[in-house]
Amino acid sequence: MAYDKFEILKSTAYPLPIENVDTDQIIPARFLKATERKGFDENFFRDWRYNKDGSPNEDFILNDTRYAGSKILVGGKNFGSGSSREHAAWSVYDFGLRCVISSFFADIFRGNCLNVGVLPVQVSESFSDNIIKALQEDPTTEIEVNLFEQKVTLLSTGESENFEINGYKKANMLNGFDDIDYLTNIKEEIVEFEAASPLRS
Repeated sequence: MAYDKFEILKSTAYPLPIENVDTDQIIPARFLKATERKGFDENFFRDWRYNKDGSPNEDFILNDTRYAGSKILVGGKNFGSGSSREHAAWSVYDFGLRCVISSFFADIFRGNCLNVGVLPVQVSESFSDNIIKALQEDPTTEIEVNLFEQKVTLLSTGESENFEINGYKKANMLNGFDDIDYLTNIKEEIVEFEAASPLRS
């Protein structure tokens, strides 16, 4: 499944300064029966977004209309911990987010995000705190994430930091590829390699 190319993203962001947000909070286990990557947006942070009677929890940040339409979420330390369910990353993408910023990610969650077109950006704890504070003070605050330069900038102050990303995953995101798209794109090279290097019996 191809995704939109990720090059430079400039957007407002949802501040969620809660540490140790695990995948069961991101997408509760009862919604894991689906096998297709769609429909998860409704259940993204389901138990935090909605009250027991099904009404929206007005105190939860994703229901705050001042941040509506943001493409970035800035989470607390250790975001995406817990079980390895890839559905958590699917729900992030389906909700409309293209980037999650945190001072630390669980490795499996980070990998799952990169596989579905969501960029996990790890920054220092102090920079993450500064971004969250700026967003809470002014919901119109914008963040720029430049994948070419591997740099995230808080536009209201100009403060920025570089982030790391695997070279293969970076290339895929810049091209809007998942792993299958990548292999399809180099199909001719694979065929040529196989022709030049026949298997020996």
